[in-house]
Amino acid sequence: MSKVAAGLCPAVFFGYTVTMKRENFVCTIGFQGDTAIVDGTARKRYGKRSPQELLDEGLYRYAFCAALYDDALEGFVERFRAASGIEASSVDDLKRLFGVFSVPDDLAKVQSIS
Repeated sequence: MSKVAAGLCPAVFFGYTVTMKRENFVCTIGFQGDTAIVDGTARKRYGKRSPQELLDEGLYRYAFCAALYDDALEGFVERFRAASGIEASSVDDLKRLFGVFSVPDDLAKVQSIS
């Protein structure tokens, strides 16, 4: 099991290890320096849903982030194409499309906005 699948995505904060929770990663809007900016309202509503549930609701970026965090990318591209109608041929295509490449491991904190 990968660190991501185990929920152990370490970030360093003054020498202490903290983790970026799945709910935060799925609903991250962007980054400012070493801080992740998270949509707090979306996190409450969608943060615990599965990638397939998010695809079914048309929340494609959230679905991709959930699959990436869960290390559940096998078959995701095909399900994404079927749900969205967007031609993507690989996980790398989706990474470029959504601008999400990996779970960050060098964050100091997570800031939630509503």
